Amino acid sequence: MPKMKSHSASKKRFRISGTGKVIRNKAYKSHILTKKTTKRKRNLRKSTVASDANSAVIKVMLPYK
Repeated sequence: MPKMKSHSASKKRFRISGTGKVIRNKAYKSHILTKKTTKRKRNLRKSTVASDANSAVIKVMLPYK
């Protein structure tokens, strides 16, 4: 059976933690930053865990992670 293909966009956006959770970066940090407070921008730097509903789909797209 041939190898499965990983979803290229997902490889760049998600990673799997040691315990199997999907780690993602937060949105709204790319442009129009002048009106956002420093505290808000600082909190957007941190990565977070994807929701369980989305994690199942992401793990299918990343079969070898």
